[in-house]
Amino acid sequence: MQEKKSIHGAWASRWIFILAATGSAVGLGNIWKFPYITGENGGGAFVLVYLFCILLVGVPIMMAEVLIGRRARQSPINAMKEVAIEANHSGNWSLVGWMGVLAGFMIFSFYSVVAGWVLYYIAGMGVGDFASIDGDAAGAKFNSLLADPQTLVIWHTVFVAMVMLVIAGGVKKGLENAVKFLMPALFVLLLVMLGYSMQTEGFSAGWNFLFHFDPSELSWDAVLVALGHAFFTLSLGMGAIMAYGSYMPKKSSIGGSVVTIALMDTLVALIAGLVIFPIVFANGMDPGAGPGLMFVTLPVAFGQMPGGQIFGFVFFLLVGIAAWTSAISLIEPAAAWLVEKFGWHRVPACIALGLLVWSLGIAALGSFNFMSDFTIFGFNTFDFLDFMTANVMLPLGGLFIAIFAGWFITRKMAEDELAISSPLLFNAWYIALRFVSPVAVAIIFILNLVEKLS
Repeated sequence: MQEKKSIHGAWASRWIFILAATGSAVGLGNIWKFPYITGENGGGAFVLVYLFCILLVGVPIMMAEVLIGRRARQSPINAMKEVAIEANHSGNWSLVGWMGVLAGFMIFSFYSVVAGWVLYYIAGMGVGDFASIDGDAAGAKFNSLLADPQTLVIWHTVFVAMVMLVIAGGVKKGLENAVKFLMPALFVLLLVMLGYSMQTEGFSAGWNFLFHFDPSELSWDAVLVALGHAFFTLSLGMGAIMAYGSYMPKKSSIGGSVVTIALMDTLVALIAGLVIFPIVFANGMDPGAGPGLMFVTLPVAFGQMPGGQIFGFVFFLLVGIAAWTSAISLIEPAAAWLVEKFGWHRVPACIALGLLVWSLGIAALGSFNFMSDFTIFGFNTFDFLDFMTANVMLPLGGLFIAIFAGWFITRKMAEDELAISSPLLFNAWYIALRFVSPVAVAIIFILNLVEKLS
């Protein structure tokens, strides 16, 4: 088969793809969610189960997404259709691409609201607003932010503009230049923060909490949390990795690249834990404090520590960069489709998408103030967008991609695209994708729905 080329361009190298996909995977979930769910579920035993789930669920589906994207060299909507037709199946598989693109769009609308909180905290740390702050004052400050729609709109708008400026530049001038700068900056800031946390009195306690293995602390619920996070942390089911895969050089190893991305994503999450837990323990705080850990607990800790203002600023800057690189991948599939479908230039496509997602974001941030009484099936707008994407659209997207790549794409097509030299390794991926991954994602889908709706 003659090699196809993407009209959007291609990554300069395999490592640029790895950086971009790692940037997509590394987001608020790594630096905010992973530490607190580890704290809630017993530490090291949870980490081990999580890594096992990454290997059995995350890696096979991610390889499938990249395979489909690179095979078609188009946005997820068109890629699913073209690969299905090539395999002599219905082009209606494009509906899976549609669901992924829509999910990414919806996630971006409320993700940008949370990223706006991060930008607010970057600015606040920079001017010393959190110096010597106590728990009550930190909680009141965060609550007053949520109750202030004007401030939320400003930071939400800034973040949407930051993302759209990158996407408007296209693959080479926008996405590639951004990840070449932002991802090394993220790693450097993470190591700076790790060095800082190593100097705290709580580092050994944080290390033991994160890596001490105690199977007795591991519950079935903790296993399900690990399984769910292993799926969500790699940005699966929303078309982002498929879109990035369509820009991947032909001779690059998909399997090796995906394993590297999964390892880097996990490494960032673990280092983030080593950054956060020692600071929490050094200040006698609760490591399982939930979402408030980042916006209430940590500002108090930084406010009480020597050099805390500087390192608090560095920490929130790190979180902001992670949010930025993730958000870029959320909206890129929609931008790519508009360019393919209507022949638009990137700039008008990004303006149109930016206005739409900004408007939906206004409704999401209104959930905390002027639209707090508005509900959809009992959810406010923010929670409804979160529920629909995390509990319905992404698991279904991942499930259908696993089924499509495992049962509808021909084995020959998969072998040609993956080019895995070892038959044993290929068969391991193929079996995991066909049997293990779909069952695991179906479990995530069903149990999440039962939990949320009960």
